[in-house]
Amino acid sequence: MKVQELRGKNLSELGKELLSLRRAEFGLRLQHRTQQLANTSQINKVRKDIARLKTIIREKTGQL
Repeated sequence: MKVQELRGKNLSELGKELLSLRRAEFGLRLQHRTQQLANTSQINKVRKDIARLKTIIREKTGQL
């Protein structure tokens, strides 16, 4: 996920993307707990994407 792509979206689209990433993170954690996840680095990638997305949302809302 590119930062420039995210900055071009509005807040409602960013919110939908955040919800999607959180669901993906939950699914990956569940797979990891049941030992079905082969590539555990996917969890860290999704977590970083969530942090990146939350940062952009904060920038757009003007909160510091």
